[in-house]
Order: sequence, then C-alpha cells, then structure tokens
Amino acid sequence: MNIWLYSLSSVAVVSLISLVGVLTIALGTRRLDRVIPLLISLAVGGLFGDALVHLLPGAYEDSTSTALTSLYVLLGILIFFVLERFLHWHHEHHAQALNPVRPVGYINLVADGAHNLVDGLAIGASYLVSAPVGLATTLAIMLHEIPQELGDFGILVHAGYSRRRALFLNFLSALLALAGVVASLLIGPAVGGYEKIIMPLTAGGFIYIAGSDLIPELHHEHKLPDSVPQLAFILIGIGFMYLILLVE
Repeated sequence: MNIWLYSLSSVAVVSLISLVGVLTIALGTRRLDRVIPLLISLAVGGLFGDALVHLLPGAYEDSTSTALTSLYVLLGILIFFVLERFLHWHHEHHAQALNPVRPVGYINLVADGAHNLVDGLAIGASYLVSAPVGLATTLAIMLHEIPQELGDFGILVHAGYSRRRALFLNFLSALLALAGVVASLLIGPAVGGYEKIIMPLTAGGFIYIAGSDLIPELHHEHKLPDSVPQLAFILIGIGFMYLILLVE
C-alpha cells in the first residue's frame, strides 16, 4: 500500500508541473530566457545523477548478467533515439503537407504524452525497487519536466492555442504518467525481473535525454560568465542525487 501511495503522490506532483507554463505569463520572456538555461543545467545534473548514482548501480547489483544489463541501457538509448527521429520525421512530413503551424502543436502533444507515459512507468518501477530510488527518479523527472513543460507550453501557444487551452492540453498529456505508474505497479509484481529490465532502460533514456537533448541547449551560450552558473547548477543536480543516496 505504501508503494502505491508514494508512487501516485509522486506522479501527481510531476503532473502538476505541466501547469508551470503560467510562469511565462508572470515572469515574461526576458526573465525566462535567463532562468531556463539554469533549469536545464539542473535537469542535466539530476538525470545523469539518477542514472549513474541510483538506477545503474541498483540494476547491476541485482543483475544475473552484467552484459545483458548493459544491453538494456543501450536499448533505452536507442528507443529514445528512434522515438525522437520518428516524431521529427512525422512533424516535417505534416508541416510540408498541411498548415505549418497546427501540426507542430499536435505532434508536440503526442511526443509529450509518450514521454509522460514512460516517466510514469519509470516512477512505478523505481518505487518497486525502494522508496529512496523512487524518490530520486521522481526528483530527476521533476527537474527535467520544468524546462520541458515551459517549452511545450510555448510550442502550443505558437501553434495557435490560447494560453488557457495550452495549459489544459499540457495537463491532459501529463496525466498519461498516471497510466504509466499504474501499469508498472500492476505488471511489476506479476512479471519476474520487471525492475531488472525497466531500471537500465530508464537509465539509458535519462542518459540520452541529458546528453542529446539538454546539453546541446547549453552550448548555445559561449560566454564564460554564462557557463560557470550552468556548471554550478549541473553539480547541484548531481548533489541532490547523492543526498538521496545517503538516505538509502
């Protein structure tokens, strides 16, 4: 029962982050442009930290084959690569054939929904391992979701939705995380070795997101005064993961 309570509470908090788009109204574009790189840096540290400090050590410790576990990590990286490539292709295909604005919002919702579903699966599987691992994964996802949801909100508004409609659609998409966590909690106990598969897959996904999607965003800034705070926030994100490790 505690696993269900922790998992559902965590996914509820993660889903509420979809409403972070209201910050664009309160702060304005100029302030957000200064804050978002720091949020991305924090997410990089959190995702790398959770993958390398929590998920992978646990996966290898419980593994009967380290080579197979490594293949699951690589599979997680490849799954996210293929998903992104498909969505980019689908977006370009529709943008050429139809109106170049509306499909952007539609494809963004599909991509975000799939991502939220995977997040829910990861949270549920993490809590099946232990409460601290579940908390670490939830925190890593939260740190990643804040800059992502800000970007998703901007895309939906650009696609022609009103701000209120964009917030509502973002929230509906976020609720797919609830379906993911319920699926994990139902399937996990019934399928032997479920966590041994999901944990390295999740670690691979986190490594891909941090290394392929987020770090390139930080390279847009080349000035040293901008790089130092970014490095500091990456270290803070990693530090959060180590603090949770002490709880274990």
